[in-house]
Amino acid sequence: MGILDIFGGGTPAQKAQRLKAKVTQKYGDPAVRQKAIQQVAQLRAPEAVMVLMARFAVTVEPQTTDADEKEQTFQLICDLGKDSVAPVTEFLRRSEHASSWALRLLSSLLPEEEVLGIATAELDRLGSSYTRDPEKKVVLLGFITGKSDERIAKVALPFLEDHSDDVKIAALKVLGPLKFEPSREPMLKLLTSEETARRVQTNALVALFESQFGVQGYREKVEALAQDPYFVDKNGLVKKRG
Repeated sequence: MGILDIFGGGTPAQKAQRLKAKVTQKYGDPAVRQKAIQQVAQLRAPEAVMVLMARFAVTVEPQTTDADEKEQTFQLICDLGKDSVAPVTEFLRRSEHASSWALRLLSSLLPEEEVLGIATAELDRLGSSYTRDPEKKVVLLGFITGKSDERIAKVALPFLEDHSDDVKIAALKVLGPLKFEPSREPMLKLLTSEETARRVQTNALVALFESQFGVQGYREKVEALAQDPYFVDKNGLVKKRG
């Protein structure tokens, strides 16, 4: 009997789909789930990778088992090498969950420049349009934070107008250190808007401090909003005491 005969007939995609329910089952005997993960990995097909990726989108108890299984799944996907890149990228595009795992996998399979290209392309596709769960945007913005690439600032800028405060804060953390001139006015508008939450304003002050953009045109409002240790100096720059 061949190794794939245990899965029944059909294409690798069909066999993987038949096992998906077991791969993602949250309750029952964990050995059933773990065996299914191994069986799907043995199919060595793009569709199998998509099913394995679905394991990252569910959480099981106990947490130690969940963590062990996810690390095992991560390694099984990595073992498939470059053949995993396309399905992992597709999962990142299609799924609202497990974005951090997808990025971690891509970072293990590709050079950083290529992963940045995938992340920025996905952020560009998402834009600041409304999403019920902002986690994916926050994860992607967190991934590009602190990295140097000409694509980053342009793609992060629209998220200053996102519906989610968490996304706005993540975008501010990207943009502050980059000193991207087109972000000056949007950051000042966000800081001084009456509709902006206080925690977003705090992060906007930090971003203006990091970027060293002047507050010209907004000085009075910025001074009224600045709280210790931040203040506006005589040159119109946000400074930090201490």
